[in-house]
Amino acid sequence: MADKAITDTPPDRLSLDPRSPFFNEELLSRGVGIKFNGKEKTGVIEYSISEGWIRVAAGRSLDRYGQPMTVKLKGTVEPYFEGPGGDGGQDDAGVASDG
Repeated sequence: MADKAITDTPPDRLSLDPRSPFFNEELLSRGVGIKFNGKEKTGVIEYSISEGWIRVAAGRSLDRYGQPMTVKLKGTVEPYFEGPGGDGGQDDAGVASDG
């Protein structure tokens, strides 16, 4: 990506899992909040606006690879950035989906 234009619009799909093709550390460092069906939602592991779903951890259960078991919930997804765009001077914006 030669031209890194940072906008205030989150991407259509984003994941916290570094193995996912939708993982973007630069965007996650800004802090991403999720409104799901009009309510603030924490613990979101992945979301898709166009498909209308989020993935959240299902309790404390882990799969055979040590990753949290997830549940897909369908509804209206509205992501937003918590931190400033560009070269914002904050060292830790905090990701709403940390847990």
